[in-house]
Amino acid sequence: MRELKIFSGAANRVLAEDICGFLHLPLGAISLTTFPDGEKHCKINEDVRGRDIFIIQPTAPPVNDNLMELLIMIDSFKRASASRITAVIPYFGYARSDRKDEGRVPITAKLCANIITRAGADRVLTMDLHAAQIQGFFDVPVDHLYAAPVMNEHFRSLGLDPDELAVVSPDEGSIKRAIGHVQRLGGTLAIVDKRRASAMETTQENLIGGPIEGRVALMFDDMISTAGSICGAAELVKAAGAREIHVAATHGVFCGPALERIQNSPITSVIVTDSIALSDEAKIPQIKQLTIAPLLAEAIKRIHHDQSISSIFANFDGSDE
Repeated sequence: MRELKIFSGAANRVLAEDICGFLHLPLGAISLTTFPDGEKHCKINEDVRGRDIFIIQPTAPPVNDNLMELLIMIDSFKRASASRITAVIPYFGYARSDRKDEGRVPITAKLCANIITRAGADRVLTMDLHAAQIQGFFDVPVDHLYAAPVMNEHFRSLGLDPDELAVVSPDEGSIKRAIGHVQRLGGTLAIVDKRRASAMETTQENLIGGPIEGRVALMFDDMISTAGSICGAAELVKAAGAREIHVAATHGVFCGPALERIQNSPITSVIVTDSIALSDEAKIPQIKQLTIAPLLAEAIKRIHHDQSISSIFANFDGSDE
């Protein structure tokens, strides 16, 4: 059996260390530096010939720097004769550019998949892609995980009465996700009618379903970027009479005016995972971070031993949301 080794880029070293802690493995020795002109450099400081390599590197902001660092690391391991290289990308940047929604625009998610594969990645492990079809953009195997079990467990721990819950989908694209959470947490289902005015602006027009009044509203999404959509949805839900509003998203990008919007919104709490490292500015009382390290560690162990990934979720009914 080829030896398992885990290495980390600079994007989220704490997550990589936590994963290694669950697997009782040391984090691989690697030097990552940046030259004065901004160029990245990588030097592997241990033997990796014939090893099964896992690189932990979400392509989170700064997206281009972290993506380039991932590519350079993959190339380094390829040239060092690693047996297999798995790119562990908990958050996949450029995922929103997954189709041509108007003329003369790129499909950048496909481009990123191409260059990661071309660099030498033999497989990819990721979580809650913005669009599930991105799995098909890669010409290597992709294992796609879901943070839903971690989030559901958090809300169960709060002891909320299922009869007082309302699960709200912040847009039509998240309806399937919301239905899955209703099946496991209980409550009613409501959907926010979101209209996109431009690539940067959205409006929330109507609330469909319910009832909401007097209930604890739970909203689930894959990511929070500028928080415009989720805060607009929260305002609509608050106007419908929600007692509390809790938002859960796998990826807390929190760029632009996101933190200010959240602080000025009626949102009670925002739950995100550590797929992206939280900045010091994002450590505000409303934001709570849950770890996905045990989930990723189990997936890495199963990939290494050529075991089923889907069976990780066997105890979670409807986990394919």
